[in-house]
Amino acid sequence: MRRSLVLLLAVLLFSPVSASAQDGQATLEGVAKAMGAATLNSIQYTATGASFAVGQSATAGQAWPRFNVKSYTRSMNYETGSLREERVLSRADSQPRGGGLPAMGEARQNVQLSGEHAWTMMADAPAAAPRFLADLQLHLWTSPHGVIKAAMANKATVQGRTIAFTVPGKLRVRATVDNANLIEKVEAVYSNDVLGDTPFEAAYADYRDFGGVKFPMRIRQSAGGFPSLDLTVGEVRPNATVDIPVPDAVRQAGNPYARVTSQMAAEGVWYLTGMSHHSVAIEMKDYLIVVEAPMSDQRALPVIAEVRKLVPNKPVRYVIVSHHHFDHSGGVRTFAGEGVTVITQETGRAFFERALAAPATVSPDHLAKSGRKGVVEGVRDKRVLTDGTRTVEIHHIAGNLHADDLLMVYLPKEKLLIEADAYSPAPPNAPPPAAVNPNSVNLADNIAKLNLAVERILPLHGRIVPLAELHKAIGRN
Repeated sequence: MRRSLVLLLAVLLFSPVSASAQDGQATLEGVAKAMGAATLNSIQYTATGASFAVGQSATAGQAWPRFNVKSYTRSMNYETGSLREERVLSRADSQPRGGGLPAMGEARQNVQLSGEHAWTMMADAPAAAPRFLADLQLHLWTSPHGVIKAAMANKATVQGRTIAFTVPGKLRVRATVDNANLIEKVEAVYSNDVLGDTPFEAAYADYRDFGGVKFPMRIRQSAGGFPSLDLTVGEVRPNATVDIPVPDAVRQAGNPYARVTSQMAAEGVWYLTGMSHHSVAIEMKDYLIVVEAPMSDQRALPVIAEVRKLVPNKPVRYVIVSHHHFDHSGGVRTFAGEGVTVITQETGRAFFERALAAPATVSPDHLAKSGRKGVVEGVRDKRVLTDGTRTVEIHHIAGNLHADDLLMVYLPKEKLLIEADAYSPAPPNAPPPAAVNPNSVNLADNIAKLNLAVERILPLHGRIVPLAELHKAIGRN
C-alpha cells in the first residue's frame, strides 16, 4: 500500500510538468514544420513600402519620420547569426521634419551583422557600427523563422498559442501562433540606449508557400510604440546563399567609439572627436560642462574618462544635449549614472525625465547599475551659465525642421558656436552641395537674429570651421 501511494504521488507531482514540456515541444515542432523552418538555414527577400527613422522624430516623444522604401533586400543566415539589409530610401514628405537619412533626395543604405559585430558599408568600405548591433539582432531573431529557431534554442515555454522565451542579455520575446500554426505576431522587449527597456512588435500576414517554406507577404513593425516598418514583400528565396563574414577592419576595430581625440579650441575649451559624433568640454571655475553625450555607454564613458584626464580636479556638473535624436543622446543615461545634471530644451524635458526613469533590465546599462536617479533641467529660449570669468550661453535654434528641441551653445568671449545637425561641414575642398540645406539656412538666420558674434563653429559632426564656411554652404558669400 505504501509503495502504491508513493508511486501515485510521484505521478501527480511530475506527470503534469512532463506533459506540459512535451506539449510545448510538440507545439514548437508543429510550428517549425508548418513554416518549413526545420529545413531552412537562410532566407532572402525583397520588398517595397515605408520605413520610419526610429529615434529621429521632429518632436521628442512623437512618431518617427516616414521614408519611402524604393527597394529593400534582407538576407539572413540563421546558422551563423548574420543579416544584411540593403535599401534605397527617399523622404516621404515634401517639407520633411525630423532626422534620418537622407535629409534630402535619395540614399542607399547597407547595414550588416555577423554574430556580435555590426557594420555599415559605404562605397564598398566597411565601418564598424556597434550602435546598430542590438537592433540588427532584434530583427534577426524576431523574423518569422528566426523567432521559432530562437525559441527552440532558448528553452521557450508554451501556453496555448503563445510562445515565450528570453535571449539572455538581448531580448524578451512572446510570439503568437495562428490557427494554421504560423507566426502571426511577435512582441519583444529590447535594450535601447536612450529609452532603456523598449517594446517592439512585428505583425506577419498573408503567408504564401515557397517550396515548402511559408513566408508572409505583409510585414508591419513598431518600436517604442510607433510604426517603424511597413513592407509588401515581392520575391522570397529560401536557403539562398547568405555568406556574411566579418571584415578584418571591423574585427580589428574593437570599440571604435572608445577612441577620443581632444583638440584645444580655446583656453579651457576642448573639441572631443572620434568616429562621427563629437562632444565639447568647457572648463569653469569649479566644475566642467560637457556639450553632447552621443551614441551609448560605449562612447559616453570614454568621453567622460577623457574629460577627467584633461581636468582631473573638477567634477562634470552639466551635460548639455543638442537634441533628443538617439544618435546624439544615447549617452545621456551614462552621464546621469555619474550624477551629472542633464540640460535640454524645454520641449524635450519631459521626454528625458521619462527616459532617465525607465528601467533597463534586459541589458543593464551604466545608469541602471549606478542606482542613481537622473536630474533634468530645461531651457526655453536662452540660459546663461557663468562663473564670473567664463560665460556659456545656451540658445534654442527656433524654427528648425530637424528637431523642435534643437539647442546651440555660444561662448561670447571665445566667439565659438557649438551645434549639431543644423550644419555639418563637408570635407576640405569638397564640391558645394547640390541643394542648400534649409536647416543650415535656419541656423544662419538664428545666429543673425540673436546677434551672435561667431567666428568659428564647432560642429558635432565634421570639423571646426570659420563662420564663413556656413555662409558659403548656403550661398551667402
